[in-house]
Amino acid sequence: MLTNTPSSALTDSAPGSRLAVADALMSLLRDTTTEPRPDIQLEALTLAVSADLPVLLWGEPGIGKTAALTQLAASLDLPLTTVIASVHEPSDFSGLPIVGDDPAEQGVPMAPPDWAVRLVRAGKGLLCLDELSTAPPAVQAALLRLVLERRIGALRLPPGVRIVAAANPRSSAADGWELSPPLANRFVHLQWTHDHEVVVRGLAGTWPRATLPRLDPEKLPEAVDFARRAVCGLLSARPTLVHRLPTTETRRGGPWPSPRSWDMTLNLIAFATAAGSSREVLSLLVRGTVGDGPGLELLASLDRMDLPDPEDLLADPANAVLPERGDLRQAALDGVVAAVRTRPDRARWDAAWALLVRALETGAPDLVVVPATTLASLRQEDWDVPAAIEHLAGVVSLSQRADRAADRVARVGAKAGR
Repeated sequence: MLTNTPSSALTDSAPGSRLAVADALMSLLRDTTTEPRPDIQLEALTLAVSADLPVLLWGEPGIGKTAALTQLAASLDLPLTTVIASVHEPSDFSGLPIVGDDPAEQGVPMAPPDWAVRLVRAGKGLLCLDELSTAPPAVQAALLRLVLERRIGALRLPPGVRIVAAANPRSSAADGWELSPPLANRFVHLQWTHDHEVVVRGLAGTWPRATLPRLDPEKLPEAVDFARRAVCGLLSARPTLVHRLPTTETRRGGPWPSPRSWDMTLNLIAFATAAGSSREVLSLLVRGTVGDGPGLELLASLDRMDLPDPEDLLADPANAVLPERGDLRQAALDGVVAAVRTRPDRARWDAAWALLVRALETGAPDLVVVPATTLASLRQEDWDVPAAIEHLAGVVSLSQRADRAADRVARVGAKAGR
């Protein structure tokens, strides 16, 4: 039996209309925004991209590496080209041989893939090499020239193209491979982890905004000089760090020190200095380029470069500006005592006591105990005891009593354990 069904109902029940409604819902779900938000991972990534250094994001599946690169490309107004390394042949990166009219005269050119041609035509872009740890060794070897020389076949990528890769650890990658040492040494390695608050706020519709660092034009020469002094100073004192290939296959697939990676580190320090980046960001970048051990040594060396000159502190102890961080303040005070020991005289000894009093008034009291004890041992017979010692006597005495009490507790505990 026929019934009178409204035409609108027929239209609404059509499959095409239902798909349109589904598309509208998906569009609403994808409608997100961004906001300025401190994120040291994102800041480290954008700084390395600004320095035009290849970056490799390491993280577990589903952590948001590809999403971060998509948002980065959109924020920087760069067309995103994603290439899944593991599904390509070596010839896709080295180029396919094409026989021309006269091979004997013109040779056989290597034709690049279509995505490389599109990048060259655009003149800019973000090239994402995804799933790098699932690429077999032959493909990794073909990627060497692309990552270092930016060449694919007969084409050279323009300066406006930045290269960022993503990989899962071998333990969580599908048919994963360790990265070959030559390929690993061409990247700045960043460990990509999730921040609970960032994820929750992002799922609510607001993600952190990726922006290139603002470089201070007036700081550029100073930043280059600082970076060169930092890297060259460390390598002069520790020549074995110039090139140190790790002994295990897993560590060879990560960051390790070589002349190439030290050059990248120098560039990153210069960019971070000119941008005024935080120590946390610089730590991620340095350790991600030369490895944790050499990277931490370099960071400690950078801290020592920022220490005030002991002679400047002795020249005007009343107005001396000491570092705020406890370890740096301790190092500065130790440097002052060492300077007095090297060239002892009454005036310098008195100035050092005045400086310790200032340190006591502006920082943690326990930091002056060791320098004060050492400085007291440098006194010569004809030197009068300065009045400044009275300000420090109580702190040193209290510290010594605390040490003796700790020793007694330790001895009692040792006897009880027998």
